[in-house]
Amino acid sequence: MSKRLLGKGLVFGLMSMASVGAFADAAGGNGCGWGNMLFEGQRGMAPHFLATTTNGTSGNATFGMTSGTNGCDTSGALGYNGRSMLAMNGMLDSIAEDMAVGQGEALDAYATLLGVEAKDRAHFAKVTHENFGAIFSQADATSEQVLAATLDVMSRDTQLARYVKQPA
Repeated sequence: MSKRLLGKGLVFGLMSMASVGAFADAAGGNGCGWGNMLFEGQRGMAPHFLATTTNGTSGNATFGMTSGTNGCDTSGALGYNGRSMLAMNGMLDSIAEDMAVGQGEALDAYATLLGVEAKDRAHFAKVTHENFGAIFSQADATSEQVLAATLDVMSRDTQLARYVKQPA
């Protein structure tokens, strides 16, 4: 398997996990959408998967969030109760290795997850390489620390600052 294909698979896999995670985090509030109504009170992977699929394929959760129907309420803050995607499958180590040399597929995937457009990824690699010591400030840095430090570095760069989401 070529490195390019492997990199594309990594990016697709991470984006897929992010998409599933977004639905699992109760976007629109707990119980938002027809899928949640149909599988109300059930537990386990199958009902959660089916509820998410129902909400995603019919677009009813999105409609509910914009119209305030289908049990949806967007006034609450979103939360995430899972493990960071960066820590999964040793990706944090791969990002550190790529960032230390200033290029690589894991670093490109990381930029993609942060929403950095293709035209700005070389600059992202350069800036994160130059700030490697600040981003990975300790050998046992957690993914949350690395992400926070990366966003801090990006916020101070005029070209990358636009990718840093400001809290509402």
